[in-house]
Amino acid sequence: MTAKEIIQAGKAVLGIEFGSTRIKAVLIDDENKPIAQGSHTWENLLIDNLWTYSIDEVWSGLQSCYGSLRDDVKKQYGVEIENLAAIGISAMMHGYMAFNDEEKILVPFRTWRNTNTGKAASELSKLFNFNIPLRWSISHLYQCILEGNDHVKDIKYLTTLSGYIHWQLTGCKVLGIGDASGMLPIDSTTKDYSASMVEKFNNLIAPKGYGWTLLDILPKVLVAGEDAGMLTAEGAARLDVSGHLNAGIPLCPPEGDAGTGMVATNAVKQRTGNVSAGTSSFSMLVLEKELSRPYEAIDMVTTPDGSPVAMVHCNNCTSDINAWVNIFKEYQELIGVPVDMYQIYVKLFNEALRGDADCGGLVSYNYISGEPITGLAEGRPLVVRSANDKFSLANFMRANLYAAVCALKIGNDILIKDEHVRVDRITGHGGYFTTPVVGQKMLAAALNSPISVMETAGEGGAWGIALLAAYLIKSEGKNLADYLEDVVFAGNTGTEIAPTDEEVEGFNRYLDNYKACLPIEHAAVESKK
Repeated sequence: MTAKEIIQAGKAVLGIEFGSTRIKAVLIDDENKPIAQGSHTWENLLIDNLWTYSIDEVWSGLQSCYGSLRDDVKKQYGVEIENLAAIGISAMMHGYMAFNDEEKILVPFRTWRNTNTGKAASELSKLFNFNIPLRWSISHLYQCILEGNDHVKDIKYLTTLSGYIHWQLTGCKVLGIGDASGMLPIDSTTKDYSASMVEKFNNLIAPKGYGWTLLDILPKVLVAGEDAGMLTAEGAARLDVSGHLNAGIPLCPPEGDAGTGMVATNAVKQRTGNVSAGTSSFSMLVLEKELSRPYEAIDMVTTPDGSPVAMVHCNNCTSDINAWVNIFKEYQELIGVPVDMYQIYVKLFNEALRGDADCGGLVSYNYISGEPITGLAEGRPLVVRSANDKFSLANFMRANLYAAVCALKIGNDILIKDEHVRVDRITGHGGYFTTPVVGQKMLAAALNSPISVMETAGEGGAWGIALLAAYLIKSEGKNLADYLEDVVFAGNTGTEIAPTDEEVEGFNRYLDNYKACLPIEHAAVESKK
């Protein structure tokens, strides 16, 4: 069947992912290949010292993104989308969305970017003997309790962004296990929230006398391939304001961007890993066994089918690079040169390859927001250099590209050097890798490991959740890892680049400077309130 016939027959599968700066929709055919796309650009806001998006922005963004997809389908194929084989919803993980019994949000959505939960995360980590990150939902909930927030008593449902949208489209209060593992730790043997931690938390807050216990307010945990409900008539109307889309379409369990990144890079088997690098960055290494002890820099989450994963999550990655690229764009406009943003990125990224392996002594800090791995509660973007450093465009760009993966490197050194985690393949995806070769070489030098990138590297999580939606209806009894290996990727592992000794040594010299200059970053945070 042609792509047009697949769409007309209602056999296409839709994936939608809410990223930090872009909402993206991908429509795939029966061979799991993208045939149409849509997108909507949005940005979080810092309101009352908390990073948030409004509920109105969530829905207007979703509708704009889907409208963009409809336009692409009509332009390419001259048809309307009326039926789909399946839909999947994904979004940035973690955060805090609490609702009352009238389905009204009680406080503005608190995103993964917030770092105001230090006391709660510390106390829960000790209580559970398990690292509880600042951005996890349970940290946000307990921080609200510690602060005596009045809304806590009224909570009827607590979920993530993907869980919220899925709930509104289907009426089902469920969550994929990968995203659920960013709400509360998961027991990989039961494929559910840790019963012992649920009990400990309930006992901890019992004196408060709330009218709920933890399982009363959390979404039901589902693994990939399980029934997660159907698109309701109300949900169809909210998604497609034109009224063409019909109800009754099955949805897969909603997932977080970490899970969809694993799927999009075929990294759900043991001893595989991936690095997602965009507004934030994270690496996911699928473990053969549990770690020897908790680490503050390592989050224990799961694959979409429930296997344990060691995750290194960094709040900052490409945002500062984007800001600098925009400066070059403004300069071009100032002197009257036509602007092609893609070409600006390509030329600047490739110029970085001409830089010294250690960036000539330059050091960059890309901290738009706080970075827990290096102990920063807030961010102050900085470029640090001495008078004798080689200040060239090539070194400047290379320093910014290195900075985007430095915190990731620090966290992964714990796994590789201290825990001796073994990985056969690491695959990169996300905007950092859009310019061929460049980001791949930088990450390979940082991790001292070959890095693979597939042709679909730029498709990202929207494609990943579309694959999970396709798996819901086409698994044919295969487990998720085998379905991806045999059906979707069919042995394709992408293009691999290994670092040279000179590149690894150069990055390590840069990292030594980076660590040595961290007190400057801390001082900048303290001095500029």
